[in-house]
Amino acid sequence: MGKKNNGNEQQKDLYIVSIVLVVVLFLINGGVYAFHLYAGLFLTCCLVIYCVFLVYFLRRAHLQTPGRLSNFVADTGYIPQKLLKELQIPYALLDMSGDLIWMNEVFQNLIQKEKNYHKSLASVIPELDPKMFPKKDAQQKAVSFSYDGRIYRGELCRVSVAYEHGAGDLEELSEFQGDVISLILYDQTELEQYKKEVDDQKMIAGVIYLDNYDEAMESIEEVRRSLLLALLDRRINKYFSAYDGIVRKIEADKYFVVMKNREFQQMCREKISLLESIKSVNIGNEMAMTLSMGFGVDGNSLIQNYEFARAAIDLALGRGGDQAVVKSSEDNRYFGGKTKQVDRNTRVKARVKAQALREIIEANEKVFIMGHSLGDADSFGAAIGFYRAARTVSRRGYIVLNEVPVSIKPLVDRFMNNSEYEEDMFIGSSRALELVDDQSVVVVVDVNNPGRCECPQLLTRTNNLVVFDHHRQSNDVIKNVVLNYIEPYASSTCEMVAEMLQYFDENIKIKNMEADCIYAGIMIDTNNFMSKTGVRTFEAAAFLRRCGADVSRVRKVFREDMDTYKTRAAMIQNAEVYRDRFAITVCPGESLKSPTVVGAQAANELLNVIGIKASFVLTPYKSQIYVSARSVDELNVQLIMERLGGGGHLNIAGAQLQCGLEEAKEKIRQTLDQMIEEGDL
Repeated sequence: MGKKNNGNEQQKDLYIVSIVLVVVLFLINGGVYAFHLYAGLFLTCCLVIYCVFLVYFLRRAHLQTPGRLSNFVADTGYIPQKLLKELQIPYALLDMSGDLIWMNEVFQNLIQKEKNYHKSLASVIPELDPKMFPKKDAQQKAVSFSYDGRIYRGELCRVSVAYEHGAGDLEELSEFQGDVISLILYDQTELEQYKKEVDDQKMIAGVIYLDNYDEAMESIEEVRRSLLLALLDRRINKYFSAYDGIVRKIEADKYFVVMKNREFQQMCREKISLLESIKSVNIGNEMAMTLSMGFGVDGNSLIQNYEFARAAIDLALGRGGDQAVVKSSEDNRYFGGKTKQVDRNTRVKARVKAQALREIIEANEKVFIMGHSLGDADSFGAAIGFYRAARTVSRRGYIVLNEVPVSIKPLVDRFMNNSEYEEDMFIGSSRALELVDDQSVVVVVDVNNPGRCECPQLLTRTNNLVVFDHHRQSNDVIKNVVLNYIEPYASSTCEMVAEMLQYFDENIKIKNMEADCIYAGIMIDTNNFMSKTGVRTFEAAAFLRRCGADVSRVRKVFREDMDTYKTRAAMIQNAEVYRDRFAITVCPGESLKSPTVVGAQAANELLNVIGIKASFVLTPYKSQIYVSARSVDELNVQLIMERLGGGGHLNIAGAQLQCGLEEAKEKIRQTLDQMIEEGDL
């Protein structure tokens, strides 16, 4: 447009100069007439002839200018089209249905099709399906795919066009109107190879702990201890040397590892076999050695990977040990963790935690205690134990309880309208959020997942958070905790609380009804002391008996009606045995007052059937499917439930599914099949 205006200005200037020149020549001609008549006539004739030729040439120039401009425009339109055809980058145009309209020579050679190929491009490259096309005009979208052994990145752009047939136009687009998709392909093969090489060369940091170092050392003669350590060091160093890793011993039972990401990924594909091979080191020690490992990957630096590794080893130990945790900025991966946790007989940790807890409570004015939603006997008994601890040091205690499940209602009723306890001993979430302040402690019992707490919002209202739990930690944990006591080997949270109370205060006075609640929590979680019981479990029960807990009184609380008993028997009768070792059944949630508890009881009883390694009871309740999973020591149901978004520990676990009943059954079957194929079961 600018060139056209410039040409018009030049033409106008030419007209003006010509007119001025003619005027000047006629003035000169007038002067000549004053000197000589014949000379003036001759000059006039010449000027007339000059004017005729001037008018002729100016008119001709004016008529030829538009034609020249149109030819120029046509030529300049042809040039980019020619360049587009000969462009060395694959380029094509598609209609909205995905059919090829036009492609340049490089694109033809890439897909090995003729110029007149106008079929669907998705039949050649499935990733370029019309569903991937941009929805709006001028919107761009990128898609990556592999084709013929190469990696490409496709840039898709939606363009509105309206071509009319003319010189230099593409024949395929003549008289085309509508939206087209322009597609440019970039070969990313070498770039991806370089990125993979850089990623393979990244350094991975790892931390290794010997889980039961002290117990194993005590189980053998002193003269053999150095030999056992030497064998362990040799096994660990030899294993990582095979993957080009460097191992350094930083303490008697701790190691630091550095290796390349390529070798580390190969080690993960082989399921980190060191976890199993280390157990075979035996020179007469009664207890097999186990390892916990934490690795940090995908960090911005080796230092960040080391921070990830430290967090991973804490998570591995919190899940019971004998496993490896691989932590990145996005998620965690778990290996191992199939064996029963080691039961530690020492109470040193319980004493240290009790003293730390007392200091935290004394430094504040209020104590808010909450368990998981739909609380059970374990969470309620643990809450009662912490309430007594708060009252012992003259601090105000509140138990957050929104809904009283039928399973614990007899226990709760004993505290209601009791003159020995405050009227607001039990409060709801809304009241707790009103009362909490900076001088408050929030104690979470029997759960370490923030989304499953009775009042998740309460976790953000104070910086004083305490967690007591016996379940293995998962990816989603409560953060910014000042005191974290998670022992997966414990039978129940009530067992941990009973131990803690013994060291909390020498003069602590636990009332009979409080001891009953804590004792009930242990009894329910151990299935009447038949599973997950150890020396410390019976010691905690003995302490509670001395405090006034009555076994008969507790048993009467948990008696059930005939309809519930018949329903549980029907569930067992209708159970499906999958793969000859897994029992799957359904608990009718609508007809029961406490369906999740009945489902858990049925899961426990199914384990009494010969050949059943694990049981799964599905309970539809409040628009969800509650899964109760139980197993004998041979199989870890916690790993199964984690794949379904749940958790727990080795023999007792659960999950909540947002789907239909039949779909939930199929998910469990598919998960079992997949884990068996991968060798995780």
